[in-house]
Amino acid sequence: MQYRTQTQPNIGPTAPAVPVTTPRPHSLWEDAYALVIGCILLVLGLVLLKQAGLVTGGVAGIALLLSYIIPLPAGVLFTIINIPFFLFAHKMMGARFAVKTVLVNVGIFSFSVLAKASVRVVDVHPAFAAIVGGTVIGFGILSLARHQAGVGGTGVITLWLQRTRGWNAGRTQMVLDIVILAAAIPVVSPSQLGWSVLSAGAISLMLMTWHRPGRYIGH
Repeated sequence: MQYRTQTQPNIGPTAPAVPVTTPRPHSLWEDAYALVIGCILLVLGLVLLKQAGLVTGGVAGIALLLSYIIPLPAGVLFTIINIPFFLFAHKMMGARFAVKTVLVNVGIFSFSVLAKASVRVVDVHPAFAAIVGGTVIGFGILSLARHQAGVGGTGVITLWLQRTRGWNAGRTQMVLDIVILAAAIPVVSPSQLGWSVLSAGAISLMLMTWHRPGRYIGH
């Protein structure tokens, strides 16, 4: 991405021009820390949604759906589902993005196993799970995207379309979420489906609001 040098408007005849410096790339430490935080937030959101019996959009929604059928943590299924998307990420987004995506999925797998062994959510209201769980997952995805990484699955597709076509990642994800949530109709109750739609909306709203081309000056 290229950045233009901007100057402050002249307030008076002697006002100096102040250039805006090009932002520095994120360091290796900053990238690593962001990936860890993103993985933690994603797993936390999945735990809340799973306890409330909800699903959501994206590959997280697919993993939650399968977790009600297959006795495995949603985070573990999340990683397994993503395996076919790693090749796409490597081909379309580059080796660096693909490697980070693989590392993210390893992190999600690891934190999911850790959460299953150490976290017990006894009860959570579906409204809280939908709003907070969806928002937390959205923050996790945003943390990863800001550091040139993704969670795989539909996230890779939406980020690729945003980068190559300029399509808003949040809006594109919302369309894909509708398809995934429709597939959940035979699995969850009507009330759970309603809360699940809210959770998917919370995730998409995070991306629509804060993941826009040209808004973020770090890379």
